[in-house]
Amino acid sequence: MTVAIGMMDIVGRRSYHCDILFRVIDIREDAGRKIAILYGEDFRLIADAPYEDLIAIDPNERRKKSQEFRSLEEQSLQLFRQDVSLLKQKSEFDASGGYSKEINIFQVPGKVLHIDGDPNYLKKCLIVYEKVGVPVYGVHCNEKEMPTKVGQFLDYYRPDILVITGHDSYSKAKGKMSDINAYRHSRHFVQTVIEARRKVPHLDQLVIFAGACQSHFESLIQAGANFASSPSRVNIHALDPVYIVAKISFTPFMERINVWDVLRNTLTGEKGLGGIETKGVLRTGMPYKLPLEEEEQK
Repeated sequence: MTVAIGMMDIVGRRSYHCDILFRVIDIREDAGRKIAILYGEDFRLIADAPYEDLIAIDPNERRKKSQEFRSLEEQSLQLFRQDVSLLKQKSEFDASGGYSKEINIFQVPGKVLHIDGDPNYLKKCLIVYEKVGVPVYGVHCNEKEMPTKVGQFLDYYRPDILVITGHDSYSKAKGKMSDINAYRHSRHFVQTVIEARRKVPHLDQLVIFAGACQSHFESLIQAGANFASSPSRVNIHALDPVYIVAKISFTPFMERINVWDVLRNTLTGEKGLGGIETKGVLRTGMPYKLPLEEEEQK
């Protein structure tokens, strides 16, 4: 018996051997044919597919695939936690003159403004930011509206790092890989970066990550992004932007970030992500004073 597929169901595509799990976010009629609009469950990919090409994913199969991804995410998260811990220790060591004397310091990691076209991915990302300890503001915004809204978001939140992401995809039927009009949302991401750079032109005063699955990497970097996706036009994992900006947030502002050092613990790597040499944004201060009540209790 054929199972009817509806909105928000988890599906795979027969023609792609169900290699990626998708959520059905819309079903449309086109010349008498049903077309489903799909969002990747673990990849920042948007796609459309004939309704008859879809297969409802069995809950057991979905759990199995989800567990595989969660395991990869946890491994990557642990590596980033180690990186962040080492960065913190190094900045404490440098600030205290090599621990030559007892001194209390405090650290101010870079604030992140994460603008995301997908509210579910945004929620996942905010959870990981919290686990790593990155101060973040999250805003859900449709990709097409990002260029007109990014300026007011920057004025209001005043971040050190800006993340512009959501869903994207390349369509061979629309043009060559070099043609930005052959991409679902790359031109919107590019225009958003351009508008952000009108506000903050300097690459080290506002660090920008932009892009999603298969995005037009070269145009995003040219527009003013420090890091972007996707050099090889591959799919990027939903959490990859978080891992990149966490590294930047906890790197001292006097140090420059080696691009490979940022990419090596991401789930996608250099095929899906790239960037340019950039300064960190962490600042260290002293002395750190406990509130009087806490001192008295000691």
